[in-house]
Amino acid sequence: MNITKEQIDDLNAVVKVAVSKEDYQDKVEKILKDYRKQANIPGFRKGQVPMGLIKKQYGKAVLVDEVNKLLQDNLNKYLTEEKLDVLGNPLPKQQDDFDWDKDSLDFEFELGLAPSFDVNLKTKKAVTHYKIVADKKMIKEQVERIQKQYGKLISKTEVGKSDEITGLFANEAEEIDHKATIEMDKIKSKKAIDALVGKKVGDTVTLSTKGLFKEDYLLSSALGIAQDKAEGLKVDVTFTIEEINEREPAVLDQELFDKLFGEGKVTSEQEMKDKIKEDSEKQFEQQSDQKLLNDITEKLIDETKFELPSEFLKKWIQISGENPLTEDEAKEEFEKSEQGLRYQLIEGKIIQENELQVQFDELKDFAKGFIKSQMAQYGHMDPKEEELESVAARVMSNQDEVKRLSEQLMSQKLLDLYKEKANLKVKEVPYDDFIKEAYS
Repeated sequence: MNITKEQIDDLNAVVKVAVSKEDYQDKVEKILKDYRKQANIPGFRKGQVPMGLIKKQYGKAVLVDEVNKLLQDNLNKYLTEEKLDVLGNPLPKQQDDFDWDKDSLDFEFELGLAPSFDVNLKTKKAVTHYKIVADKKMIKEQVERIQKQYGKLISKTEVGKSDEITGLFANEAEEIDHKATIEMDKIKSKKAIDALVGKKVGDTVTLSTKGLFKEDYLLSSALGIAQDKAEGLKVDVTFTIEEINEREPAVLDQELFDKLFGEGKVTSEQEMKDKIKEDSEKQFEQQSDQKLLNDITEKLIDETKFELPSEFLKKWIQISGENPLTEDEAKEEFEKSEQGLRYQLIEGKIIQENELQVQFDELKDFAKGFIKSQMAQYGHMDPKEEELESVAARVMSNQDEVKRLSEQLMSQKLLDLYKEKANLKVKEVPYDDFIKEAYS
């Protein structure tokens, strides 16, 4: 077998493969002999079918199959040995009226080659790295929420503007019949507030679902219906009051501090506020980091210029899927995926040049850290090392989980690299301003 490469340009090449009869003949003969031993053809005893008949019936199919296997194995080996960085897979060039009976079979494959380019992490324009801070307003609101959550319920005879009301929502046509507790200070509709204030247990009021709550998601839980049904729902519902309570805020004392943070870890209101600030800002880091990663990705794609073998990739997309696409469909699919492909190449270059690797031990530690944070969400704050090891072993035995965690760890390594080497400007903002500025 002889393989040669013809360079068309920097991004395209053609590989020519000449397969001689000696490359496949022995293998084809052996398979046909095995067929002969097993063949059941009327008029002949098993194993006694003439070889000429076996070749006539199966020879061409076996030849084609074996040559294709040879092509695939040797082409992959050639690409590896020649260190050719290809995009997609080699595409066989169409040859009309191909003669499989010739002693020498010649094939050609089109290659799309990865471009050569440089990546500069010091982008022309600095990327904003947001440091989200918990301001006094946020901390105050969080303290009030805690006091309300841990406060004492006091039964009342009539509804006030800051009370909690338990009652039954109903609308026969919409099949709504659901008991729920609502908070007056989360109601948006002035008409609904006026209808409820002053009412007593046993009273029934009619409320419009349109704009009922300050937060749209509250409607689905109040009515006991799916979120997609609640969206845009504009009907009247009856609400029959069963219970009215006022929530007396919890006192900020040592008992509450211990309940929230553990015994003796917080001993004053100021320490509580400091802890809330610290915990909140730690939670914000993940959101800030994701924003930074997205922004640097966009900036690198924008500023790292290189050409792609576009026509080759469109052809490859057209025929490589489960169902072949039209030229227009392939062009549209390429345009959708082009930015992602560009970043894959850029990211691969960054990983290679900075020798970023995911080692097994650090992946295992990363998995244990992830498991520990998951356990903490369910109140298991201090798992034993043996427990973490056991769960991590199960996770690491799942290849899909290993792939997912490896990608997350590599993203973290890239993020750390960007923080160290990219052109960044740090900007401190309160959370509300971050949302407005970053996602407006």
